[in-house]
Amino acid sequence: MSRVSRFLAPEVDRHLLVDQGEFIIDEVARHWVTVVPPAMGLVACIPIFWFMSVLGPFWWLGLIAGLALFCYCMVLIHVQFMDRFVITNMRVFRVHGVLDQHLATMPMTRILDISVLQPFLGRILGFGHFVFESAAQDQGLRDIRYVGRPEQRDLTIQRVIQRAGLRAQLKAAEFDDDEFED
Repeated sequence: MSRVSRFLAPEVDRHLLVDQGEFIIDEVARHWVTVVPPAMGLVACIPIFWFMSVLGPFWWLGLIAGLALFCYCMVLIHVQFMDRFVITNMRVFRVHGVLDQHLATMPMTRILDISVLQPFLGRILGFGHFVFESAAQDQGLRDIRYVGRPEQRDLTIQRVIQRAGLRAQLKAAEFDDDEFED
């Protein structure tokens, strides 16, 4: 891929540990509801451009205002497009940002608890928010907002943890700890 394409597409595959056998189970883009406010801004450009004819010799003010709003809304839409949450067979990670890119990773072994919050509007439109709890005090991957089909995505993560045998290992470790307490 070219250097320019890194600013146009998230390129999640380049963050995989392919030599370790890591593969993507689910790649989650932000829910479409996050694009509604900037799309409404794009619609607002139409009357601004129409208003140019009323401004007479100051038509250029309407042009500048309309183009500025148009560019701002397109940038907001692109920022939403570049935000990805990825579930692999080894970890979960989030990649976001256009000019500066941020990568936050959490191995499946570190996930202690997943909370799913679905506000009323989220229940109607099919989105929710994840909150990951881990053993680390300060973690880079905690809140994942506007995840589509959050219940199914939560089950996917739980299945990956189960298939990896992590739950069985944790239960065995707890059982061994109980033996030594007596």
